Amino acid sequence: MNSIAVVTILSAFLASTVEFVEAVTIVLAVGVTRQWRSALIGVGAAVVTLGLLIAIFGSALALFVPIGVLRLVVGAFLVIYGLQWLTKAVLRAGGAKAKHDEAAIFAAEVAGLGAEPPVPAEGMDWISFTVAFKGVLLEGLEVAFIVVTFGASANLLGPAVLGAALAGLLVVAIAVVIHRPLERVPENGMKFVVGVMLTGFGTFWSGEGIGIAWPGDDLAILLLLAGYLLLALAGVWAVRSLARHSASPSLAIDPGTSPR
Repeated sequence: MNSIAVVTILSAFLASTVEFVEAVTIVLAVGVTRQWRSALIGVGAAVVTLGLLIAIFGSALALFVPIGVLRLVVGAFLVIYGLQWLTKAVLRAGGAKAKHDEAAIFAAEVAGLGAEPPVPAEGMDWISFTVAFKGVLLEGLEVAFIVVTFGASANLLGPAVLGAALAGLLVVAIAVVIHRPLERVPENGMKFVVGVMLTGFGTFWSGEGIGIAWPGDDLAILLLLAGYLLLALAGVWAVRSLARHSASPSLAIDPGTSPR
């Protein structure tokens, strides 16, 4: 297995883990508050829908879209998407934005579901089904986007699917064992890493799409990743410095004296 395939698996795994943790939080809130059976049916329906979307669009992109056009368009989307993740991660790491808190999200979901009509005595609880289906589908669409774009652009759809599948199995297995939100998963740090990866790969593929011959070919990806990582760390330092500067009291000048 070459290094690009390994990085593809790792990128899909980390990005998918973040989204699966958020989806599991929603499903746990529904199951604990209302009805497990209807919630799990909603999860199953969402997983089938996502699988079909990945199979259809992944295959269509790989078979019918010229690789140059594909890498240009997909690369641009990955840069935009990656910068969004990276910006949030930098602000959170720098203390300018509250960190993602799965325990708080779980409590808010439970409170919201508690205000819904009671669970039917028999048959399907459509509120449980709908909330679980929507939560898994919306979070899963981000997984599908990353899997399809990474896989199609690098002609490595299989490794990308493998990374996402491993993430899903791991998160679900842990959730089944502990039966509570995965609040200790370092989501904020993972989003930082994934943001760097998406932006770096997106830049590389966009460049290839417009005909740039990167020095060292695929090795240029490592340089791009290192460059974006350094920029992101510099961003964290700048945000922290600005926060400290804003928090420090300003030096007042006595009106009766003149500054020297």
